[in-house]
Amino acid sequence: MRKKEKSTLRKIEYRKKESFYLIIRGIEAGIAAGLASVLYRLLLSNAETALGKIIEFVKGSPVKIAVWFCALAAMGALVSFIVKLEPMSSGSGIPQIAGEIKGYFSPSWWRVIIAKLAGGTISVFCGLSLGREGPSIQLGGMAAKGVARLTKADKTTQLRMISSGGGAGLAAAFNAPIAGIMFVLEELQHTFDKAILCMGIVAAVTADFISKVFFGQNTIFNYETANIPLRHYWLLIILGLLLGVLGAGYNIIMNAGQDLFKKFAGIPSYVKFAAVFIISGAVSFYIPEVLGGGHNMVELLMNEHPGISTLLFLLIAKFVFSVISFGSGAPGGIFFPMLILGTYIGAIFGDISINLLGLDPDMWQEFAVAAMAGLFASIVRAPITGIILVFEMTGSIDNLLPLAVVSLISYATANLIGTAPIYTSLLEKIISKKGTPAPTSGGEKVLQTFIIPTGSPISGKTISDTDWGKHCLIVSVERGETSITPKGDTVLLDGDALVFLVSQRRFARDRGRIERLINGE
Repeated sequence: MRKKEKSTLRKIEYRKKESFYLIIRGIEAGIAAGLASVLYRLLLSNAETALGKIIEFVKGSPVKIAVWFCALAAMGALVSFIVKLEPMSSGSGIPQIAGEIKGYFSPSWWRVIIAKLAGGTISVFCGLSLGREGPSIQLGGMAAKGVARLTKADKTTQLRMISSGGGAGLAAAFNAPIAGIMFVLEELQHTFDKAILCMGIVAAVTADFISKVFFGQNTIFNYETANIPLRHYWLLIILGLLLGVLGAGYNIIMNAGQDLFKKFAGIPSYVKFAAVFIISGAVSFYIPEVLGGGHNMVELLMNEHPGISTLLFLLIAKFVFSVISFGSGAPGGIFFPMLILGTYIGAIFGDISINLLGLDPDMWQEFAVAAMAGLFASIVRAPITGIILVFEMTGSIDNLLPLAVVSLISYATANLIGTAPIYTSLLEKIISKKGTPAPTSGGEKVLQTFIIPTGSPISGKTISDTDWGKHCLIVSVERGETSITPKGDTVLLDGDALVFLVSQRRFARDRGRIERLINGE
């Protein structure tokens, strides 16, 4: 057999083994992430139920209310201690996962899991406007990291499992496996890596199966949507523009809320946390609908559908309370509360449109569903994930065109305004607080794949035309199904996948530099 034929056979055999290996690792990551997310979901569900019973128990009794407020202050101080003990457990958890994938952090996986479970459960038990979905992504990533560490996986496999575990956590939280893997590619990786796609799909489907074993196969939302006539699609354009502006404003105010909380540096952290938890206690007696992630607001909207003035009041109250809750740094996410805000914006917009144009009275639900995806797209800047996520959450294929119209317009509008995506800005805050990334131990190399986008400044140039840095080595150029051995005179083309061998010690710096070279930033 000729040398070239032997080489081809070796490549085919390697790809077969790699695919099998990725599937096995995906199952491991999916099981770990699914179980962690299910546990968190159960804890929060019980915490919300217990909170409702306590509120009913203390109502009407000044003594009981006083005792409850003292308990809230104590639990706020306890959460402050948890966050101080494990800083990576604060907030949503999505920026922390993204930062670890980029090489900026490497926290203890088991400390983060314990702190997130404890701090998140206490925060929701006390009524803070925080969701489970962002923490589920972090818990999924950390659980998968734990499996990788315990099985002594190499660093490349570990990073892939963290990414896949994060997507699996989202899949388990929303019963949305496709959105889970799309979130990994669009938001966490910002590239199309076939290895992560393979591992991530397996992990997301596995975690989704585990979640459905515990919680059933029903979709998260059950809207009975009415198709918007094509002649009224101009309303979707207006809605998309509105959501783009509101999404950009949301990011500005959310960041300002965190900055404001940090400005009170002279006040001990436990006092600030206690104050926020006491505020939550006051809110629970006057506007209980806005507590927690927002499930009560969904039930109210579907069962009673209040008037526009009530919807607007609850929208503003939920937003302000979310800013206070998330700004404190308590463990918990903005993912689900963000979707609830979008739902209410769409419902208000739909009611106004129905009143002015005489549309089908049930059409407000179509606007609510579209606005949910649109606000997500403008805030997170992941429109494909938003479209797929809302589609999987509602289970209606008729929504796809309105979802796409609103999401893409809101995404483009927010980009035009120029505010940074929420999780990008939150990650930058964490990085600036921690300083330059600490070098990791060990001299192990990491395999990292980058896709050359259309119009890249390196497209059409040879490998030797670009200074990649002395710590980076291109080990393969994947062009379609063909693997090209890289040489100095190899010409790079749009769509090529460059596989780099990067120094683990300089992973964060080198990854960022390669991304800037490829994207021309």
